[in-house]
Amino acid sequence: MDKKTLSILVCPKCQSKLEFDKSAQELICQNDQLAYPIKDGIPVMLVEEARSLTKKTDD
Repeated sequence: MDKKTLSILVCPKCQSKLEFDKSAQELICQNDQLAYPIKDGIPVMLVEEARSLTKKTDD
């Protein structure tokens, strides 16, 4: 992911800046605790496709 592309992409849910996780090939939104996948070099910027970074707890 080049720096120019990363600088213009924002979280589609909250419009926060994203961090690039090279090893996981994901764009991370710290605000919403979501990870957007990068498939074949293309960021999938859909909230429905994002992985939650928070663990669900059993109540």
